[in-house]
This record gives sequence, C-alpha cells and structure tokens, in this order.
Amino acid sequence: MRDTFGCCEASDKKWRNGVEQPNTGRFEHLRTRGIIQSSEARMKIRFLTVALLICGVTGAVALAQDQQRTAPPASPAQGGVSADQRAQAYYNVTMGHLYEQEFESSGHAEDAAKAIEFYKKAYALDSSSPEIGEDLAEVYFLAHRSREAINEAQELVRRNPDDISARRLLARIYIRSLGDLNNSAEQQQTITAAIGQLREIVRLDPSDSESALWLARLLRLDNQDDDAEKLLRVLLAKDPQNKGAVEQLSALFLDRNNAQGAISLLESFVQHAPSADLYDRLGDAYQQIQQPGKSEQAYRQAVALEPDQTEHRRHLAQSLYEHGRYTEALAEYQRLADLEPDSVNNHLRISEIYRRLHQFDKAQEQILLAKKMAPGNLEVVYNEAAVYEAEEHYDDAVRVLSDAVAGVKSESEFAPARRRSLGILYQLLGQLYRDEQNYPAAINTFEEMVRLGPEEELRARMLIIDTYRANRDLSHAFDEASKALSEHPRDRGLLISQAVLYGENKQPELAAQTLQPLIENSPSDLEIYSNLAQVYTESRRFGDAEKAVRSAEKLAQNPSDKETVGFMLGGMYERQKKYEQAEQAFKGVLTVNPQNAPTLNYFGYMLADRGVRLDEAADMVRRALDIDPTNAAYLDSMGWIFYKQNKLGEAESYLRKAIDRDSHDPTMLTHLGDVLAKTGRTEQAAMEWEKSLAEWHRAMPAEFEEEKVAELEQKISSVKRRLAQQKSPAAENPH
Repeated sequence: MRDTFGCCEASDKKWRNGVEQPNTGRFEHLRTRGIIQSSEARMKIRFLTVALLICGVTGAVALAQDQQRTAPPASPAQGGVSADQRAQAYYNVTMGHLYEQEFESSGHAEDAAKAIEFYKKAYALDSSSPEIGEDLAEVYFLAHRSREAINEAQELVRRNPDDISARRLLARIYIRSLGDLNNSAEQQQTITAAIGQLREIVRLDPSDSESALWLARLLRLDNQDDDAEKLLRVLLAKDPQNKGAVEQLSALFLDRNNAQGAISLLESFVQHAPSADLYDRLGDAYQQIQQPGKSEQAYRQAVALEPDQTEHRRHLAQSLYEHGRYTEALAEYQRLADLEPDSVNNHLRISEIYRRLHQFDKAQEQILLAKKMAPGNLEVVYNEAAVYEAEEHYDDAVRVLSDAVAGVKSESEFAPARRRSLGILYQLLGQLYRDEQNYPAAINTFEEMVRLGPEEELRARMLIIDTYRANRDLSHAFDEASKALSEHPRDRGLLISQAVLYGENKQPELAAQTLQPLIENSPSDLEIYSNLAQVYTESRRFGDAEKAVRSAEKLAQNPSDKETVGFMLGGMYERQKKYEQAEQAFKGVLTVNPQNAPTLNYFGYMLADRGVRLDEAADMVRRALDIDPTNAAYLDSMGWIFYKQNKLGEAESYLRKAIDRDSHDPTMLTHLGDVLAKTGRTEQAAMEWEKSLAEWHRAMPAEFEEEKVAELEQKISSVKRRLAQQKSPAAENPH
C-alpha cells in the first residue's frame, strides 16, 4: 500500500546545546611565555621548571631566590623600574610560573591561587610589562576565571593596540571559552569578539596563516561564508599547498552542497600531496552526489595511507553500510572491533548489520558484548529493543525499555543525566507502544515525559498530538494542540502540528492560514512548503499542491531534501493517476538514493495496483522490506503483488503479517478479503470487508475515499445476496 507519510512526516531531530567547541590545540602555537624575550631568560625559566619536577616547590623556591639575587641591572627600556624591583618581579614571575606548572599537573585550586598571587605581585612591581600581563591572563583562564582573563588581556590590547602577542592571547581565550558558554547570546558575542581580534592579527601580520585559518573557521561558524571563502582563496593563492585552507574550503563547499567544487579542489591537491584526511573529505563529497563507487575508492585510499587510524576505516564501513553492502561493511566493522577492543559502538554497528541480515542470534550476541562493556548505555538499550522488535518479540522490546526506565528512575534525582535519559527512554517506549497500536499506553508514557521538565514537556506534547492522530482521534488531538499552544503560542513545531490536523480534518484554508505566516524567505521554508503540499494533496487541490512542491523544490539543496520533494511530487502525481510523471519523480528519488525505502515501496505498489511490471514491483518492495522488515505498509504491498501474480498463499501470509502490525487499516483489510474471496472463502472475505468498511467510516476526513467505500459496499452486498440465495429454501430444494 501507499505509505504517503514515509518521507514527508517530520522526524525527531537531535539538537546540540551551544556552539561546537573548536579544537584549540591548533591555536597553542600562539601562546607567549616568559617576561623577558631572551634565550637566557627562557633557559632560566626552563631550569626552574625542571627544578620543580625534581625538587618540588620548596627546592625550586630556593633556586628562584638565588636567581633573584643574581638578576642583572635594569635596562633603559624599563624606565623607572629599579634593579631591585626588577629582581623581585623576576622572582615573583618565576614562582608564578612554577605554581602554574604545578596546577596544570595537579589540578589543585590552591596552586592556581598561588600562581595568580605571584603574578599579581610581579605586575605591581612592573606594571608596564605586557609579558607579565599575558602570564596573569593565561593563568586566570586556566583557573576557569574567564572573565578576569578576558579583562586582563583586553587591558593589554587597550594599552598597545599593535601588541600582536596580546591580541593572540585574547583571541585564544575567546576561542577556548566558547565551549564553556551555554547562553547563545554570550556565545555570539564571544564569536564576534574573537573574529575582531583575529582580523586585527591578520592585518598586523599577513603571514600568520594559522590565525587566518582560525578566522576563516569562526567566520563559517558565524555564517559569514562569503568572507570565509575570500580569505581561504587568498591563503591558497599565496600557498597552494596550504592543507588547512584546502580542508576548510572543501568543507565550506560541502556545507553549500557544492560537492563538485569540493571534488575539484581535493582531487587536485591529493594528486600532489596525498592525505588520508583529505581522502576522507573527498569520500564525503562523492557521497553527497551519490557516487558510492568513487566514495568507496576515496575512503579506501585514506585507509591505505593510514591503516591504523580507525576513523578512516569507520568512514569506509559506514559508507558500505549506507549503500546496502552489508557483508563488506560487516568485515570492516569486525576489523574495527579488533583495533578498538574497548569500543561499544563497533559492536552496536555489527549488531545492526546482523539485524538487517535477519541473523538475530548473532545480533543478540553483539548486544550482550556491548551490555557487558557499557551497562545502562542508552544506545545499547535501544539496539537491544530494536532486535526484539525486528524478531516481532514486542513484549521483550517493551520489557527492555521498561527495565531501563526503572533503572534510571532509581538513580538520585540530582544525577545530571537522569532527566535527559528518562526523556529519551520515555520517547522510545511511547513510540513502541504507538507502533503496536497500544495508544492508551503510549499516551500515558508521553504524559510521564511531560512531567520531566520544560524541554521534554514540549517534545512530549507533540508526541501526544501525533499519537491521537495515529489513532484517528482528531478531537483529542485538537484539544491537546490548543492546550500546548496556550502555553507556547509561537512555537513553530506546534503550529505546524496544528496545521497538519486542519489538513487531515479537510480544512485546507485553516491549515494554510496557520502555515503561511511561518514563511520567512529562508531555507527553513522548505518544511512549510512541504506541509502545505501535503495538506493540498490530501484535499485534492492539486494545482495548489504542485505550487507548494515547486517552491519546496527550489529550497531543496542537500540530497535528503531532494528525496523528500521528489517523493511528494511522485505521490501527488499518483493521486491524480498521472502515472508517467509519478514514475519519473520516483525514479529521480532512487537516482539520488537507491535505498530510499518509502519510495521503493510506493513505486512498487503503484505498479502492482495497476497490474503492470509485477516482477519489477516485487524487487523494489523486497528491497524496502530488507531495510524495514516489519513495516506494515511494505508487507501489504508485497502481499498485494503476490495477489496480482496469483500466488495466493504467499499473498495471504504477507497480508496477515501486515494486519498484525496495523489492524485498523481499511486498505489492508480489503486486500485480505480479496485474497480470501479468490480462494473461495467467501464468508471470511465478507468479514474482512465488513471490518474494512467500519475502518473507512472511522477514517479522518482527508483519508476518506468515496469510490473505494462504494466499491467495498458493492462487494459486501453481492456476497450477502449470494449467501442468502445459497441458504434460501429454493436453493436448497430446486425441484
């Protein structure tokens, strides 16, 4: 049967709080150490650091005091600082450095406090020294006193705007602090401030390519892609072999869905300077344009260059898995499991592959290994439940998730991950109940999720609305949407959910009135146009539906979005019986992604329903079932193909499996009735048709199809007449 929501319905998204933390290790070369930039002073500091390691702080203090006594006289550059003051400053800086080293080793707060105190004393003695200020700012940051670190570095820059060392320090502090900020406004302010410092650094020192790369990285983070691209092109014009610039520019191209630009850049570079990391990026680029052969070749080149670097092999394994080459992917993940014996994730991926191959015993073996390595891990719990669900052991799947909920609830209420873990588990358990059509249990589970807190409450409300929709209970769905919107009147997700309800209630005008104000002339409008297309298609307003799809098509940049739009277009044409256009749309989706299960199913069902190219239809639906073996719509499609091929035993088997998964779908019940009628079981067929008719009368207004109901009523009436004639006295005694 058609699974019209397979590509269009909004899926749960994983959101990360805060800005991605940069890799500050590549910024470390900008760090300035020491108060006197002479090799002699550096040697003395290193000597005292070694003393700290060998003798401890007490022994190092004695050596520092000796250095203080033998300090050289003040130079003219130090103005009014006397030799004695300079010696004392030198001693305090040295001691500050020693305690800073001790703090970095021990992590003890008192060591950081002592380092700060010594640096402050040194600064009081020689307040004109930028080097002491830099040391003080640095230790403030190490001690997680970011505000004081920033203030100190800003003061150094204010005193001397051309002090490039101070600007580098300030930029470094800004970048490091990004990962510690939770407030998005603070993050944005910090990014802007860091960009400002890096622009000045690059102006003062155009040869500083590392700072330029950090500037490009932050410009991309700040959505200033055009400026980032210009800067990276300048760097490559100066030095075509700048690997960092190639990495960033190719990443920028991929972010803009310009895979060909990335491929051209990367292919040219790796021909002269082979790099495993860049071969990985090249593989990603070929993935984006759905060229799995070239993608695999690039990933294999990365593995060949650095066979012991597991990340390259992981990219290869994932690519093979995504393209349905499970046996080859399995071999790579097994190799990864050997290389990373402590990694849980490899066992989970192996379990997934065995699940796809329907080798459930082996899948469970991998789950057991993962459970021993990471008891209570939520991904392990999810995968264990998924294996049971694939085996159709639904009670076991519910038990696994319920036990996990009980385990997390037994933890202290103050455990930091408790609320988030419960939110994930309640969502998984509720969705499992919903898939099993145990709607009351699903609602109760999501209500538990509501009580966890504001973040989970909003997500749970949308899940409750969706559960009432799945149960065709529009009245309660509308009530829940109104309640949620009274508390969150401007929430985009809730407004979209309400619009979808209007559409399913055959109120397309109200749906459009709700959705159109959400259009912002931005890439996010893709979701709005997709929902408008769905609403108009269900209401058979195909002209409006096509306009919405075409608007969505203009915004679809990445392959996933293009698949969604193509699927909607094919479904819209199929509903109009424009089968050639529908076929072209579905073929376009499968060109982008041959593993798109909803499209394989819809295309196959469309052919089967017309009784054409049945072998081709069967092949497509089998591929969809390989990906999602318990999907009721796919099982029904396979059963209907067998019916059309007159393979009635196989047809009945698949249709009964489909109805086990969804006992309220009128199309599936009609199909089973047709099979039973064709095998001579007329009374049983009539019972299934009666059930189907009852479900049609429960259908949501937008789902109701008068032609199918009339056809079904005609079948039932005909069977009843025939059965009545068979039971009449005249039929029993014709003479």
